[in-house]
This record gives sequence, C-alpha cells and structure tokens, in this order.
Amino acid sequence: MTDTADIINFLADLSADHPLAQARARRDDALHNAQLSFSALLEPERPGTFTLAERYAVATYVAGLHRADRAHAFYADLLADESDSLPGHVDAAIERGLSAGPYGVFRESELTDFSEPGGFFLHDGPTERLAGAFDIAHLLVYHPRDSRPEAIGHLYATGWSSDDIVSLAQLVSFLAFQLRVVHGLRVVSGQSVTGSDTATRGAGEQPDWRVTDDVLTYEELARPERFVDHPLGWHGWVPPVDKKDLTAEQVDSLIKPERADMPYFRLLARDPAALKARTLTDLDIFYNTDGGLGRAERELAATVVSRLNGCIYCASVHQRRTKDEGGDAERVDALLADGVDVDLGSKSWNQLRDLSVALTVTPMSLTAEHIAGLDWAEALDAVYSAAFFNWANRLMLFLGEPEVPRRFR
Repeated sequence: MTDTADIINFLADLSADHPLAQARARRDDALHNAQLSFSALLEPERPGTFTLAERYAVATYVAGLHRADRAHAFYADLLADESDSLPGHVDAAIERGLSAGPYGVFRESELTDFSEPGGFFLHDGPTERLAGAFDIAHLLVYHPRDSRPEAIGHLYATGWSSDDIVSLAQLVSFLAFQLRVVHGLRVVSGQSVTGSDTATRGAGEQPDWRVTDDVLTYEELARPERFVDHPLGWHGWVPPVDKKDLTAEQVDSLIKPERADMPYFRLLARDPAALKARTLTDLDIFYNTDGGLGRAERELAATVVSRLNGCIYCASVHQRRTKDEGGDAERVDALLADGVDVDLGSKSWNQLRDLSVALTVTPMSLTAEHIAGLDWAEALDAVYSAAFFNWANRLMLFLGEPEVPRRFR
C-alpha cells in the first residue's frame, strides 16, 4: 500500500515544493480527486472479487503498454507485494502486446473512410479471468473505438461480474488519464521527454467473442452514422443500477441528483467511490475558471480528443459547449466532419489541437514544442482537459453506445 504522497506528482518526479506541483493546487479538486480515484480503484477498502493483485497487474500492464517506465516500475512494485509470480507474466504480456494507437473500425456508415483496422491482441493466462482483463485493457489502451457488446460478453464469460466490469473499465480509463497528466507535467516542468511518434502498430487478430445473456443489446436502436452537432442518447451494454435500488452511497456519488435518471451514471454508480472522484475531477478541470485556459479552449480539447478516439457521444456534447463558449461553429463542424487535421482558424487553436492529439496518441508524443508560449496555468489546463477525455471516451465507448433521439431522425 502507498502512503499519502500525491501519486501523480511522484510519477512525474515532482517534489511537493516544486513550483509546478504547487501550481496544481489552483485546480485543487482535480488534484485531490485524482488521488481519490487512485485510492478507489487501486487501494479500495473493500476490493471484493476484483482483487488487489488483479488491479495491480492491470495497472502494471497498462503502464507498460504506454511505455511509462516510472509508472510501470511503481505499479510493478505494488504487484510484487501481492504476488511472486504475476510480475513475470505481466512483463511478458507487455513485450508481446506493444502497439500504437488510436486505431479501430468505425461502425458508422459515413465514417468508414476514417477506419484504421488493426485487430485485437489476445492473451493466455495466468488465469482465464486475468487474461480476459488484459484482452480488454489492450483494447482500451490502443483501440477503444473497436469496443462492441461482444467485448463485454468476453468479460462475463471469463468470470467478471457487472460491478467488476465497471471497476475494470474505470481503472484502465483512469490510468489513461493519469499517465497522460504525468507525461504532460514532465514536459511542462522541463524534464527531458522524447515524444514517441515512431511507435509501430502490432499485428492483431479478430477474436471469437460472443454476446452472453448478461449483455444488453438493442436491435432497433437508431444509431448515428457520423459525428453529429445535436444531443444523443446513450444505452449501456452492462445493466445500470435500477433507480429504486440506488444506495445512499450511490446517490451521493452522482453529485447531481438529476443524474439518477441517466443510465450512464447509474451504471458507473456500480463503483460509487470511483464515480464520485471522477465527477469532481471533471467539474474542476472544466468549470474552475480561476486563470488558465478559457472555457471554449478546454471544450475544444475535449472535442479534438473525442474526434480522434472516435467517441461520437462525447464529441456531440463538447462540440456544442465549444460553440456555446464562443468557438467558431464552422471550424468545429469541419473538425467533426473531416477529422483532427483540419485548420481550426487560429494559431492558438491549432496549437491546442496539436497538443491534444500528441497527448492522445499511445504512446504519447507530447514535447516542449507543443506547449511553447503557454504559461504554466494554461499548459496545465490543456493537459488536464485532453487527458480527462482519454478517460471519458474510453468509458463511453466501452460500456455502451449512442442513440439518435427521435426529434433528430
């Protein structure tokens, strides 16, 4: 178990008195709740059937796939305290599974030209359950837009419960955020960081995964066929908690009472501690206007990341917020239609686009060039905003799918 030191600062090699570590206090809720997310997902008081050894094994694997050496060593040490045999299995899986992302196939008929097929990486042992977790972790790290209900079925078939599936998805998605914040802090603090833009994509295969009886599917769902500029609905492949069955802890984790009517949040409430910490991190990153980037710029970063990862639901929400905060609607629409290489109309917005892309690719390729001219507060907000949507996109893509509301059909 770890002590009370801030994990992100530790992984970024920032002492508590480092000026950048102190600058993070401007977004104190984000700092505090990122730490609470670590506690909820990696050191829960009641880990239940998702054991600490499994959690540390997944974290070690995910850090290794990101080529995040310091984080890999940190999580490997935690794993070694729980198991003598697992570290060797994990490192062998990392060596075989290294790849580059994001890639994946769009299901949407008008986005097939943007598809980049790459296949899945499948694992053997050390247990069927952990092999299933690694299969899904690899999917979420490198190609989350390949998520389908069959992937949820694969977890059910390898011994994962609904609660544990949500916790596993939160863990891998949180690590996608944490490791990107760490990389960004190292760049902003002036440490020597080489962008990994020459990584090659590993050869994948197509799995024979099946939808099990536990998976929710929707034959008649009106699915979007492209990125859209209007609201969408969302339906989970894992059953959400019934509203009438929400516990006091789960209701508290929603933060906003009206979210009890939203299946997505009732699904994430299966791990209430993780949901509460994630939500408070989100709110501070995007709505705390004490210095740093403007709201439109933060929403633009979220939209760019969502477009690159292929999260149609998230992009629909944050393109609208970008526009509502004063963003150029024509440029934002072009981003949705044509992808992240479009000209966003200004040097500063193109720089923010490039920063967000460099932090989203796996392994990360962000370097000092991407933050040139930004002060620390602006750079931190840019890093936080882009990193957070690498968390949000993975949850949305993996746990369910969007629907076009009747009024927009």
